[in-house]
Amino acid sequence: MKKLFSLLAFMVLTAFVVLPSAAQVRITGHGPSRCIAVNGRPMIMLAGELSNSAATCKADIDSVLPRMSREGLNTVLVPAQWDLTEPAEGQFDFSLIDETINVARRNNLKVVFLWFGAWKNSMSCYAPLWLKKDTRRFPRAMTAAGKPLEIASAFSANVLDADRKAFTTLLRHIADVDGREHTVVMMQVENEIGMLESARDHSPLAEKAFAQGEWRKWLDKLNVDKADQRFVDEAFQAYYYARYVEQMAVAGKKILDIPFYVNAAMNSRGRKPGEYPSAGPLAHLFPIWKAVAPHIDLCAPDIYDTGYKGWTAQYATANNTLFIPESRMCENSGVRGLYTFGEHNAIGFGPFAIDEAQASLAENVTKAYGLMGSLFRYIQANASKNLTSWGLLFAQDDKERVIVDGDNVLTCRHYFTLPWDPRATDGSTWPEGGAYVLRVAPDEYLIAGRGVVVVFQTKEERQQAESVKTGEDGFALAGQTGPKSSAAQKFKGRRLGIGYVDEVKIDDNGHIEYIRRENGDQDHQGRHARIAVGDYKILHVKLYPY
Repeated sequence: MKKLFSLLAFMVLTAFVVLPSAAQVRITGHGPSRCIAVNGRPMIMLAGELSNSAATCKADIDSVLPRMSREGLNTVLVPAQWDLTEPAEGQFDFSLIDETINVARRNNLKVVFLWFGAWKNSMSCYAPLWLKKDTRRFPRAMTAAGKPLEIASAFSANVLDADRKAFTTLLRHIADVDGREHTVVMMQVENEIGMLESARDHSPLAEKAFAQGEWRKWLDKLNVDKADQRFVDEAFQAYYYARYVEQMAVAGKKILDIPFYVNAAMNSRGRKPGEYPSAGPLAHLFPIWKAVAPHIDLCAPDIYDTGYKGWTAQYATANNTLFIPESRMCENSGVRGLYTFGEHNAIGFGPFAIDEAQASLAENVTKAYGLMGSLFRYIQANASKNLTSWGLLFAQDDKERVIVDGDNVLTCRHYFTLPWDPRATDGSTWPEGGAYVLRVAPDEYLIAGRGVVVVFQTKEERQQAESVKTGEDGFALAGQTGPKSSAAQKFKGRRLGIGYVDEVKIDDNGHIEYIRRENGDQDHQGRHARIAVGDYKILHVKLYPY
């Protein structure tokens, strides 16, 4: 009887205790089906990161989050600031955290909290004042000349202990208030960690670690100029940053086992370590970060510079799931999101400071997210099929991509390669064109985006067509006769024809619903499928060989 009573008591108690989340939020799937599963329900993060001060008072939270939901987001990235959660050492205030979770939940939003702890954009500007002032207990990083920096030293056990205590106390609170519903689906550990002014810390604690040489084995694993001391210093600093973050993550996941990630400011424009935030989770430092911080689920790039496709490719690797937490908010944000999901099967995309964006810019994101959400419903409803996706992203100096899909060849171009829009030739900068392309069956595709044109051919047809030049309208060039004309050449093999091009939408159950047919002038009498610049739509293209 005593044992039975004990068992019943245990069952009653555990019914009311929120245990650490057990596999309730996980990155799962592959190809177009890759996503986050939250309590068994798949989602991709159609996200936006709030500006740094957008959630520092309840009135702002109450105003901004419902607007983000109305603009088509399903996830918001929100700073969780150490100085506001622990204003006095050991005294915690989670009122802003609670308000964010509650308002997000009421508006069907998920939350990714960004821990602005010991470092934010390299600096310790969000560390609480009690830590900043006590430099003896919480020492600063230093340059080689002995200049103290506004950067807490990653080599200080006291800094780590204080940071970890605050972080885990926050996670314990989130587990208590959200451990079942999982409104909070990811955590960012620190923010754009990295050294500035100097490639590494030269404080006494750092110098001692440098001399010990534990880190040197990682140098040979990096493809960097080992004769350049700055890259040697960066490898050293990266090892200790990664080790610091790993200790944060190990402690955190014991409390709230959801995906953790770190984000990186890019090493762009020819800068050297220390000119950019040195030693952060940059692609060339993956051998260190991935090995030393295995409890970090992914490394994410913050992309503000040109060359968007190149940056995403560096982070979409076999051992790193792509997530773009920050991207420059601009008129191209919508198509960049579609490209990111289509080309790299990303789990999320988020323009930065979307709460401050002009309505005309935010509209592009809203329309693109509407398309992407529709496609994801279709993908999940057809997850057992052999679906394959690609992403298109075109600019004035990068206007064509050829996709080879079995015997099908898709020649994809910017819409302005057609002569029909005066903006193509009036000297203005082309807005980017982009799309998510999904093969749903042999000879059948969905194309979702804006500003693209796609020509469909067999391999044989394309090879033979390359010797026959035509104008943009598909007509023969004036005066083209003789052996160069298509009529004078013997054609071999099969061609790929367009059966129909339909504008469609996807219903709540993931089924394709017809809107209108776009044959005739709209598909240039069967020559291509196209979506104009400024339009956002989904085309369903059915092909046939002949």
